[in-house]
Amino acid sequence: MSTTTELLKGASDLFPDEVVTQAHVRHLDLPFGAGRFALITLDNGLDHTKPTTFGPASLANLNTAIDQVEKEASAGEIVGVGVTGKPFIFAVGADLKGVELLKEHKDALAIGKGGHEVFKRLAGIAVPTFAYYNGAAMGGGVEVGLHCQYRTVSSAIAAFSLPEVFLGLVPGWGGCTLLPNLIGAAKAVSVIIENSLNQNKQLKGQQVYELGIADAIFEGADFLEQSLLWTAAVLKGEIVIDRPVIDRGEVWDLAVAKGRSIADSKVHGAAPAAYRALDIIAAAKNGDLQQGYDAEDQALADLIMGGELRAGIYAFNLVQKRGKRPAGAPDKNLARPVTKVGVVGAGLMASQLALLFLRRLEVPVVLTDIDQERVDKGVGYVHAEIDKLLGKGRINQDKANRLKALVTGVLDKAEGFADADFIIEAVFEEIGVKQQVFAEVEAVAPAHAILATNTSSLSVSEMASKLKNPERVVGFHFFNPVAVLPLLEIVRGEQTDDASLATAFAVAKKLKKTAVLVKDAPAFVVNRILTRFMGEIQNVIDEGTPVEVAEKAVEPLGLPMSPLVLLELVGPAIGLHVSETLNRAFPDRFTVSENLAAVVKAGKRGFYVYDSGKPELDPEVAALLKQGDTVLTEEQVRERVLDAVAQEIGLMLDEGVVAEAQDIDLCLITGAGWPFHLGGITPYLDREGVSERVNGKKFLAPGVASVPA
Repeated sequence: MSTTTELLKGASDLFPDEVVTQAHVRHLDLPFGAGRFALITLDNGLDHTKPTTFGPASLANLNTAIDQVEKEASAGEIVGVGVTGKPFIFAVGADLKGVELLKEHKDALAIGKGGHEVFKRLAGIAVPTFAYYNGAAMGGGVEVGLHCQYRTVSSAIAAFSLPEVFLGLVPGWGGCTLLPNLIGAAKAVSVIIENSLNQNKQLKGQQVYELGIADAIFEGADFLEQSLLWTAAVLKGEIVIDRPVIDRGEVWDLAVAKGRSIADSKVHGAAPAAYRALDIIAAAKNGDLQQGYDAEDQALADLIMGGELRAGIYAFNLVQKRGKRPAGAPDKNLARPVTKVGVVGAGLMASQLALLFLRRLEVPVVLTDIDQERVDKGVGYVHAEIDKLLGKGRINQDKANRLKALVTGVLDKAEGFADADFIIEAVFEEIGVKQQVFAEVEAVAPAHAILATNTSSLSVSEMASKLKNPERVVGFHFFNPVAVLPLLEIVRGEQTDDASLATAFAVAKKLKKTAVLVKDAPAFVVNRILTRFMGEIQNVIDEGTPVEVAEKAVEPLGLPMSPLVLLELVGPAIGLHVSETLNRAFPDRFTVSENLAAVVKAGKRGFYVYDSGKPELDPEVAALLKQGDTVLTEEQVRERVLDAVAQEIGLMLDEGVVAEAQDIDLCLITGAGWPFHLGGITPYLDREGVSERVNGKKFLAPGVASVPA
């Protein structure tokens, strides 16, 4: 038994539930008499909704296919070997379900070595090898192609990436070593580090070609046929691929240095994956491939046994699985159809909502407001955004005309909402105003219509309390910017019935939002946690800790932005309003900062000015601040902030605000952009010992977002 077979057999025993990918070999005669050709097709036997992956048994199947074509090549029976995928999918890399099960460093090392041993054989076959990226290619899917001599790519591909750093790994089957040696360090750093840390940005087929990863690009409709014609021309010497010479001098070192600065700006040294990948890229400068593969194996094994990867996989599963099957949602068959949507308000938030409903549901959407000028402005915003989509080629003229015709604005709610099925308000965040709006809407809306509120912190039950039919009121809280952040907190009021709730979840699904069911508790999930988090930062500043120390203290979390920059984005007035709401509900834990109130009263948009291009404390704000004389270190600030967050999450779970800690994490990832390497927040609090220090127990069971015991 070969070493590779032994490695894969051992790994396969650990992962009995693998969805196995077959590697089918078929033979064909290339055009123009170029010779007999072996084509390996990677296919797990399922449709494109279940992408092809590489677990141990799948790698063993590819290894067996290579055994066959290697013999045929040595015997002179074939002139070349190609690798392609099933329709719409090339391959999307390692099967992460198997990675989750690994408990020992040696088993993790075997996964890395097993992949390398199989993929390397493609480069050693006695005839030229070709990868035909016909569909989605990620991670190991990209890497198997990098081991081939030539690559083509379909222009129809919308998802091509090396996303490992995003999850807490490195491209460990040749990516860190081969890619910089193929396209240069600068481009490789962009793909491996920058794109991964930019919310796992995907490349399209044209970009893959322009980067030099693929040697040729063809249309999706006849991609394989065109690739085989091209292959024939390459084999006959009619097409010669001339790749640029890679600069292995200072340019390489500068690219790695840039990668480190990108990693520092995103994760601040808190997650190791990007730095391990950059170390391998830096060493790949000498062109020693085996040295690079060995380093990839070691990094892969170390990271698989680390907390960040387990948190990353946990976060990935939350978004991909739990986010699509919301905990506690009623039977979807109870949902009522929505054929017309009403929006109360025509300001920026309301206009964004109108645009989203219009684009996703493609039903009539009507806006109302208190005067014609506001209504016209709201409709005008939607029209302008549709024109932008048209200008970018995202929709055609017919679609643009149809969407514009579907959106209207009226002053009279009776005229606008008499036949609406779903009406959402996005007016001023004051309970009396919202109660009045709902009373007016209830008087004119059909009896079956859902009345939804986009409130960020007020009680949905109180809002519905004066209505004849409070059971049809539901919280439908979006996050700004609406088009970007996926989270939708769906709030069940005390009297909300199952049919209304089911309709809300059905609409959320059509809007392509990640819906989480939350209890009607003050500020729900994200705003409550962020307000406690930012409130503690504000408290230490008020007590005397310098602003820059308080901000820097939470940098190791690798959050998308610092607390005071986030406050600027939210708006100090809104931040103050939410803190006042929570202070009324929980005065022992939520404070109202006099300094923040002074900043709002002065009409300041935030704490910083950007005259130098970087945030600097606004001298006018500095003059407003009244601070005590208690100065904490960064470590003390961080401990205090994390303790506060752990306490608040523990209380929220005790109150039943959400079903489980997993929903807290899903909310923070999709609603506040908290990083995958934290797993949201609870895996990090568990890993750092904060959960047990504050609450006496961990949030998650052993093996959930951590290495199994």
